[in-house]
Amino acid sequence: MTLVLLPGMMCDGRLFEHMPPHHCLAISQHDTVEALAADVLKKAPETFSLGGLSMGGIVAMEVIRQAPDRVTRLCLMDTNCEAETDQIKAMRQPQIDKALAGGLDSVMRYEMKPNYLADSPSRADVLDLCMEMALGLGPEVFARQSVALRDRPDQKKTLENWTKPTLILTGAQDRLCPLHRHKLMADLMPQATFTIIENAGHLPTLERPAATRAALSLWLKE
Repeated sequence: MTLVLLPGMMCDGRLFEHMPPHHCLAISQHDTVEALAADVLKKAPETFSLGGLSMGGIVAMEVIRQAPDRVTRLCLMDTNCEAETDQIKAMRQPQIDKALAGGLDSVMRYEMKPNYLADSPSRADVLDLCMEMALGLGPEVFARQSVALRDRPDQKKTLENWTKPTLILTGAQDRLCPLHRHKLMADLMPQATFTIIENAGHLPTLERPAATRAALSLWLKE
């Protein structure tokens, strides 16, 4: 069974470089979660295992809402099943304006990426890779993804209706999508395995790749 992985905001396939064999699909060409999920379904095999990290997890939830029969198992990593809060919504447009005016580097380096990672010896290297991925995608992708996240639907009902094998995984020090958000998802899906990766923040696939890969490998065998 093909494993499809969806990356987080302003990330590319390098986010999953150390994960089990998979096919990474970009989520960068549309400005709604619904259109991004429809695009994934156009490009994915007829049936597949699905995982997503952060924004990738948000799109993955919309994929199973649109086509639950095509997905055999689900992995949600460092993500959020609820709609955007008004507080975060208010921050989006100033960031979009700044990025489109030539300030993407500044927005990513000083406003977003510092919140992503736990303190560790690899933190600087991981941050450098994050900046490479973000600047490679560019300001237009930043704008589209920001709008999609701002306007995303609440997916709690989607998860309540989902009964297939599921892994909920998060870094213990994730400040962007804290532990309580993952406990909520676990409560909505009693069949889910809930795994916490110690000494990792929002990007455990890069911060603690061996532990994260091991968790995904177990989930794929369920």
